[in-house]
Amino acid sequence: MAELPTENGPADLPEAVAAPPHRWAPSIVWLVPIVAAAIGAWLAVHALLERGPHITITFKSADGIEAGKTKIRYKSVEVGQVTTISIGEDRSNVVVSARMVKEADSFLRSDTQFWVVRPRIAGGSVSGLSTLLGGTYIGMDAGEAADSRRSFKGLEVPPVVTLGVPGRQFVLHGNDLGSLDVGAPLYFRRVEVGRVVAFKLDENGRGVTVRIFVNAPYDQYVNANTRFWQASGVDLSLSASGVKLDTHSLVSILIGGLAFETRPDAPLTPPADAGAAFELFASRAAAFAPSTAGYHTFVLYFSESVRGLEKGAPVDFRGVNLGEVHEIDIEFDRGTKTIRIPVLVRLYPDRLQRRELRHTVTLSQIERREVVDTMVERGMRAQLRTGSLLTGQLFVALDFFPQATPARIDWRADPPSIPTVPGSLANLETSLTSVMGKLDKIPFEAISDDLQRALRQLDAALQSAEQLVRRVDTEIAPEAKGALAEAKRAIAAAGKVMASDSPLQEDARQALAEITRAAKSLRVLTDYLERHPESLIRGKREEERR
Repeated sequence: MAELPTENGPADLPEAVAAPPHRWAPSIVWLVPIVAAAIGAWLAVHALLERGPHITITFKSADGIEAGKTKIRYKSVEVGQVTTISIGEDRSNVVVSARMVKEADSFLRSDTQFWVVRPRIAGGSVSGLSTLLGGTYIGMDAGEAADSRRSFKGLEVPPVVTLGVPGRQFVLHGNDLGSLDVGAPLYFRRVEVGRVVAFKLDENGRGVTVRIFVNAPYDQYVNANTRFWQASGVDLSLSASGVKLDTHSLVSILIGGLAFETRPDAPLTPPADAGAAFELFASRAAAFAPSTAGYHTFVLYFSESVRGLEKGAPVDFRGVNLGEVHEIDIEFDRGTKTIRIPVLVRLYPDRLQRRELRHTVTLSQIERREVVDTMVERGMRAQLRTGSLLTGQLFVALDFFPQATPARIDWRADPPSIPTVPGSLANLETSLTSVMGKLDKIPFEAISDDLQRALRQLDAALQSAEQLVRRVDTEIAPEAKGALAEAKRAIAAAGKVMASDSPLQEDARQALAEITRAAKSLRVLTDYLERHPESLIRGKREEERR
């Protein structure tokens, strides 16, 4: 640009002035990333704040579990998801890592349980059918303990009873498990009231321990006098009482079960505490059998066969069980030089009591001995009897035999001996032997010879009779027929003579009429002579003649 001249000469150049610093104004274009970054930071912080705890669960197998897919559910509500699956350090199990929701933090306690839900048939019920369509998932039961935990050991089978269900657990000790399994039903008066939750073999190997759960309010019926027994399957027993078949329910037949009940005569006691221990009996009969405490051992000597008598057979007194057979042996009696069979029996003194009014008084040992001595003196003896013809089982019967040889019990012996008498079968065998001996003495050959001679004589007599019959038919029969014909003709002639219109009958009637008139005249004459006996001398008077 050209400079313009002025009056004083050329124009002066303008002086440079420093411009003030420029102030940058924010552009709306930069607002979008800033907001996005703020939102992302907020979301990240929120995610960190809302992020649930990380847990690990140990299982023996990862069958059906998939990382990123398998869910963890509590009461059918999703509370977590499996993130990774790895092999344990000892390679005996798998470690499943899972991320839980924040709300599940309060559920993760030391008693929290995890298990894999699959289709399963156990305890008479079917579970996990929803996994056929939705896939396998991990079930969870929230714990109630005070301390929290992040590492858990998963259950291989689902728990039968989840935490929080009202009721109580009890412990049973038995000789064997029978057909029980986890989930087997528990019955009270044939009503299902609980389940078997666990079982294990005792450390000494001599029994099993079974844990059961009784639902409320039925747990109040379990007390110190309650008896538990096996109600599994079909109980078929052969004993001296015969064949006995006992079943509890169809479910117990298929999968087993337990039952409990309290003796009706037991005193009322408060309900048992949770975790109380009870004995598990093999059957209801064993559970409610009378007390066998304080038994007394006796020995019974039999000289007959004891085949069919087994250990545990009852000792019966007129239908009342007083004890059982404990041992059967064989020994040689030096005194009589014979073989005899000693049978050890246990008699329960509690069965022998005395009633006074409405109270039952247990007898002392001295009183029991006096009672037994009196009974033996009156003829009480032990005898083998057949309990069932079907099974052939024997039992020991105590009964009175007034004709038995007198005997006494020696209480100084160990054990004391109760006298015996032969059994009914032995008596039958003796009678049969005696009969057979008498039959052997009968001279059957001589009797046979006599019988043959008698048969020959009878045959000769029959032949003679046959000849006589032939003679009668040929000789006597025709003459007899002629005589019969003549007799018939004579009878016919006699019939004609005796007919009512025959002359003989007419003449007879007239003769009878004349005789009647003569009798009347004679009666008149007799009456007149009785009145006038002088007429026999003087004759009839004149006036009478007129």
